[in-house]
Amino acid sequence: MQPPVIMDIEKTNIDLDDQSGKTTPNGSEGLSRSPSLKPKELAPDSTIREVLPEKTGNKITRYLGFNFFSTYRKIFTVIFFANLATFIALIAKAKGAPEAPDVASAASANLMIAILFRQENFVNLCYEIAVAAPHSLPLSIRRRLAKVFHYGGAHSGAGTAAVVWYLLYTALSTRDFVHNPTNDNKASIITSYILVTMFLFILFAAHPRFRVKFHDYFEAMHRFSGWTALVTFWTHNMLAAKALSKEQGIAMGTYLIRSPNFWFLCISTSCTFLSWGRLRRHDVYPEVLSDHATRLHFKYRPMQPFYGLKISTRPLLEWHAFATIPDEDENGKINGFSVVVSNAGDWTKEAIRNPAKKLWIRGYPLHGLLYTSILFKQIVVVATGSGIGPCLSLLYANVTPRRILWSTPNPEKTYGRKIMQAVLKADNQAIIWNTREHGRPDMIALTYQLVRECNAEAVFIISNPKVTRKVVYGMETRGIPAYGAIFDS
Repeated sequence: MQPPVIMDIEKTNIDLDDQSGKTTPNGSEGLSRSPSLKPKELAPDSTIREVLPEKTGNKITRYLGFNFFSTYRKIFTVIFFANLATFIALIAKAKGAPEAPDVASAASANLMIAILFRQENFVNLCYEIAVAAPHSLPLSIRRRLAKVFHYGGAHSGAGTAAVVWYLLYTALSTRDFVHNPTNDNKASIITSYILVTMFLFILFAAHPRFRVKFHDYFEAMHRFSGWTALVTFWTHNMLAAKALSKEQGIAMGTYLIRSPNFWFLCISTSCTFLSWGRLRRHDVYPEVLSDHATRLHFKYRPMQPFYGLKISTRPLLEWHAFATIPDEDENGKINGFSVVVSNAGDWTKEAIRNPAKKLWIRGYPLHGLLYTSILFKQIVVVATGSGIGPCLSLLYANVTPRRILWSTPNPEKTYGRKIMQAVLKADNQAIIWNTREHGRPDMIALTYQLVRECNAEAVFIISNPKVTRKVVYGMETRGIPAYGAIFDS
């Protein structure tokens, strides 16, 4: 394996203008024809770049501090060492190889944690605890609490640990079967190896490169392998409980009640049923914005700001997460919600060309990254392209004072006057940068300029992975808290 290349993210080339669309010979029909919607007058790029302070540290310390040791990896590492300490404790307890039931309980505990951090109500609870911190707390504390959206590190860390524990459990069970080959032990061994196979499928499919390149296959493998594993886990637990209760001379029910493994599995199963038990098919009211974007409206429930939902046309095969935007009636009362869909793949392309009349929605509305913005006294919101969609919920909430930078081709033509007006209502001096007319902006310099103008405590960006990483890195290395969606959770 080659060592990672240490590079300065800020100096990598990126394409901000990542959306399709044609311009007229005279430019777009957007900002240039609406004086009130023109970008704020700015200094020349060279002057803007001059205001940027030097980045802290050197190339190596920046790579370690802002790239390698991410919050996601730190959480993963904490989970790893907690499991390592448990392993050492079990060895000390058994004065040798750990007992198989204890190892099984450790595997079940990690599996429960992994599933909890994918259960909407539990994740929302984590967000609520984090954002409950008052503004009187030092920024150094609040900026760390805002990284609660890295909870995927707990999911992947506990999931990986569960696989390792279960591999160990299967090895110990195989050893016991060799010494005592009863029919009960034989059935347990068969189910153990089925579980190991399912866990390895899940682990392999979760690799970041596989997820990006074959996302639909990742979803299918993760879902069906997980369901198979859950059913097999219950079968295995019942078989193991039957055998062990006989050995101990107690009733099987009594053994199960005393077993931590049983209760961990009950919680894991409840989380799965709670999410899928909310699967519903709802009416959709599409609003065509352009040939590149559409807005899907739902009326089945009012939706408060800062939530997202999973939407699908094929609920067993694929799901797509969208941030929701509250919809209002003529009296200003929330009577539904909408999501903005832009052309970013086969599913979204079809949703724009042939909008569905009904869509499946699963689970409970889920808080996301932008909810943590309420931890700060003043922020800068940065978006490129359709990234403005998730930001509209934050702008509607109108909780935290903010400045806005939005870079996109033909903003008004692509996304419509309503969205433009929503942005300008939230910040009447917003920088709305038409890349068809003005070319690619210096995102880091413009963001820093807005931070300096309004004394913002933090920056939030919704964009594609490359731009997100570049802007977050550019701000963090200059001492400014910055947050963008992570793409490995």
